[in-house]
Amino acid sequence: MSFTNLYYKRTAATAKACYVCSRPTTIVLATINTTDFLYACPGHLSDQGFASLVRDNPSPNVTLTPEEIRKVKEEWEEKQKEKVEKEKEKVEKEKQKEKVEKDKTDDNRTKPVAPSRPGPATSTPTHERYVLHRDFFAMRQSEHRKRRQVSQAKELAPRLPGTPKDDIKY
Repeated sequence: MSFTNLYYKRTAATAKACYVCSRPTTIVLATINTTDFLYACPGHLSDQGFASLVRDNPSPNVTLTPEEIRKVKEEWEEKQKEKVEKEKEKVEKEKQKEKVEKDKTDDNRTKPVAPSRPGPATSTPTHERYVLHRDFFAMRQSEHRKRRQVSQAKELAPRLPGTPKDDIKY
């Protein structure tokens, strides 16, 4: 089972030894499904010989024609006009409501209304992404391959026949 050379930087609760220099660190580089993970100190994360930070590529520059720009401007202006009209209608409706409420209540007191607060925006956490140097990635893959082979050998060992225990006669 192979995994991609794309690791996400995460923080662990307990410090463990750095994969390279054995200094204690809480920074963990893990694949997306945590098939592979390793602890790395901040010094090695900034080292280009160990790992490289993957930057998000901005969208390619698109050249717009003046006609397209004009078209978008017109659409935006229309939306702004509609927005202003809706605001005016809202204000008028509120005034009418206030008049009706004023007529209904004998008291001129109004209860203060707490402004509604919008909930916090739920944003997905973005972790820094790293690509390991090819030699370090090859070492990680070979370690996983060896672990897999050892576990397969342990599964296979009980099914193999035992050695003969009788003396061999000539």
